[in-house]
Amino acid sequence: MAIASKEARETHYWLRLLRDSKYLPQGAAGTLIDSCEELIRLLTAIVKTTQKALNTKH
Repeated sequence: MAIASKEARETHYWLRLLRDSKYLPQGAAGTLIDSCEELIRLLTAIVKTTQKALNTKH
């Protein structure tokens, strides 16, 4: 999940770059960026919860 989170952050970066360079239309880029941000939030929550669970077992 940590790797997926890093990859999602990189995807977020590239989507913003494509939007800012006008390679993607504003509307399409905005939708993709919003979805990517939601995915990042979900993955971050999973990673944090998993780390917390692993730390309490030790």
